Amino acid sequence: MKSITEFASFTLANGLKAKNALTEGGKSPEEIQTSLGETFKYEGDKLKHFVSALDVAAANPEKLKRVVVASLAEGEATPAKAIKVEETVYIPEFLIETKMVPQKAEAGKFGRGGGKGGDRKSSSGPKSSPWGMSPEEKAAKLKSSAAAKAAATAK
Repeated sequence: MKSITEFASFTLANGLKAKNALTEGGKSPEEIQTSLGETFKYEGDKLKHFVSALDVAAANPEKLKRVVVASLAEGEATPAKAIKVEETVYIPEFLIETKMVPQKAEAGKFGRGGGKGGDRKSSSGPKSSPWGMSPEEKAAKLKSSAAAKAAATAK
């Protein structure tokens, strides 16, 4: 497949508006084509491709990104959703939306989202002292771990 040209969605949207306005004005297809050529500064084959691309854009208005105009080599298959006009193929490309999963940011220090700094939460609860456990807390922890070992060996 050899790319000939492409038309962006905003150019096609403006072209469709102009074409619809001219059609409502009662202009013939030849007059519409010459008027579009003057408005968008297209001539010859580029104008012919633009008018055909407008038809493709009108058929696929939802989330259209661009229309690629290409020619196929012998034996190549026409891509999906492509429209073949004479020897050229008009391929509409669409925007792909990604689904973002919103992440809940915990409120940290100074009202911002949680980050590396700020308050850290420990699984054992808040610390009573910034210097570690007191001697009484250490003794209570040793007693509870000794009791747990004794219960495990008793089973």
